[in-house]
Amino acid sequence: MRLIIIVFIISMANLGCETVMPIFNEDKAFNHLLAQCEFGPRNPGSDGHMKTKKYILNFVQERADTVIVQEFSFKSALENKNHKGTNIIARVNPTSNTQILIGAHWDTRPLADQDEDSRNYEKPILGANDGASGVAVLLELVDLLKANRPDIGINFVFFDAEDSGVSGENESYCQGSIYFAKNLPIKNIKEAIILDMVGDKQLSLPIERNSLNFHGQLIRKLWDRAKTLKLDAFKGVVGPLIYDDHVPLYQYAGIPSIDIIDFRYPNAFTNYWHTVEDTPENCSPESLGQVGSLMVDYIFNRKFYNDN
Repeated sequence: MRLIIIVFIISMANLGCETVMPIFNEDKAFNHLLAQCEFGPRNPGSDGHMKTKKYILNFVQERADTVIVQEFSFKSALENKNHKGTNIIARVNPTSNTQILIGAHWDTRPLADQDEDSRNYEKPILGANDGASGVAVLLELVDLLKANRPDIGINFVFFDAEDSGVSGENESYCQGSIYFAKNLPIKNIKEAIILDMVGDKQLSLPIERNSLNFHGQLIRKLWDRAKTLKLDAFKGVVGPLIYDDHVPLYQYAGIPSIDIIDFRYPNAFTNYWHTVEDTPENCSPESLGQVGSLMVDYIFNRKFYNDN
């Protein structure tokens, strides 16, 4: 009897040391995608843009430990107009010695200039995938962390004014992350992960080439964990080089940064990117679930991601 009691106590102690993994709710995340799209196009200066700003702010202010609102002005190269932009930073565990950034852009493109029908060129896109999908994952993570406190500090950054640029002028894009990187409201960020276009029904996530150069160690760890977790959207191949919000973070703030992005939306033969076809019907909860589940693993299973 004495031996049984000792074994039981040891077993219970071991159980107490195991990481309890919360579950990412893909359906709740998808509801956030739908809610954003119900506001209509969310290009800066639009009614949908203002409604989405209020939606994000109201949601994170009820759940995050601290919320920072970073206002800035910029000129849209695509429209040749001046606009006001807003980055929203939702901080969880801001006093931790380890601070991580997970970001996504919340604006949408003012013009559907990649549509196969030229009559749609002047229409703003709905941006279900290009804009709403990354935000949807972030919002569900903010909600999840309210009840499941991480050991590290997580800074969820909702970047504005990512998608008002013109071809051939990289820095006409990503105005929110450029401003953020040049005016850092948070110090000592260890690394950053950007989520962009992660809702595609046919989700396929190669390794973005800039990310491999900026933070190859984290790329390898994430894709290895995705394989272990059987998240088959993560492909072990190197994809194209993309200028996204991770580039200013690395170039201007020196933050090792990566981009999780499915740029071939929906596939190599058809294009919905920057077209009127970027709608919720072409996105899925399951795709958000794959990305969200890997982010939960990244936040809570730190033994796989800490520097060796």
